[in-house]
Amino acid sequence: MLSHNLNLVTTTNNHNNVESLAQQWAKKYVQNLQIEQGNETISNNMNLFQVASPQGRQKTAQKIMESLRSVSAKSWHKTEALLSAEIKKHGMDHDIINPWEIAADSFKIYQKTLDIYTQQAVSPLIFEAIKLAELGNSVDEQALQFYNDAQVIPSQLTTVIGKEIGAIRNKYTSVDARVIGFVSMQFHYTSQMLIELLEPIERSLISAYFKVIDDHLYMPLQRAYKAAAQHSYHSPVLTAIHQLLPASTQIAQNICQRIIETYPHYQSMSGALSSPMVKISTIRDVEMFQVYLWVSALEGNITAIQQELFPLCVMLYPKLKVHWELIRQMLYFLRKEIQTRLTSQQADTLMPYFQVLWQIFSPEVFTELGL
Repeated sequence: MLSHNLNLVTTTNNHNNVESLAQQWAKKYVQNLQIEQGNETISNNMNLFQVASPQGRQKTAQKIMESLRSVSAKSWHKTEALLSAEIKKHGMDHDIINPWEIAADSFKIYQKTLDIYTQQAVSPLIFEAIKLAELGNSVDEQALQFYNDAQVIPSQLTTVIGKEIGAIRNKYTSVDARVIGFVSMQFHYTSQMLIELLEPIERSLISAYFKVIDDHLYMPLQRAYKAAAQHSYHSPVLTAIHQLLPASTQIAQNICQRIIETYPHYQSMSGALSSPMVKISTIRDVEMFQVYLWVSALEGNITAIQQELFPLCVMLYPKLKVHWELIRQMLYFLRKEIQTRLTSQQADTLMPYFQVLWQIFSPEVFTELGL
């Protein structure tokens, strides 16, 4: 009986670990979410209300669904143009990359995401934006922030979409971890092209939903949750991750800014490091490295880094014109952030796995590989 009770407590605690880590990610996401406006000024407050209304959301969703098939085809063409040479170069089996299967998986994810988008009720806080107009103000960042503050989409999407994307990641990485590079680029290009079809206000609202998809594809979040379930709530490594997780976006933003300052004239394939699109991708990548570090520490081995993260980076970064010096510099800043935010005892739970990152992304490795 005592054994049964202990098992029940352990099971409950493990379940709580999963819920706690997932909820922390969602809360962190809400706190750091910013609606992207670009450089455009939105002056029609009533238009914001109309686009955010159920009818407006339905119209946006319909516009996206009508374009999804053709956009998906264009996205795959762009993905293949970027990565087709890598299949032979990296000795991959061409048959395991099925564009029709990947397109079908992406279609389902976008469809479910849009279902959530259309079901999202209009927040009462949207009326604060209208009040600003009555006072003679345009719908600027302050007005959009009123709406943004009421968003609950991350928790909904992480519940509904997170597990499905986790299953997609498992399906493709179980055969060859590098295939997820093709899958993630397909989704990434699809989201970009779909957003380009929309009006500025529609982009502002839907981009947050698409970012959830992007993040879950690039980051092994479900794997992190599963690994956390194997730890007691007070385990040193889990305590360290609980400390870092809420700050992970801020950490990524800090590092991104430091990289921009260090390399002010650097140009990737998509443009300058300071350009909005590249900046978003850079912040996401720094968060991705953090999540892989957590997974390795939680699992107690370096499999995720060795078999998934490193091969993906070797395949994608040279094509995207991301030099290894930038990755090395990013890791240097990441170590500083970790050491600043954790006690030495907490940092010690992560440092053996961080050292693996530092060693495999060393100049010596890439000189030997001719990269």
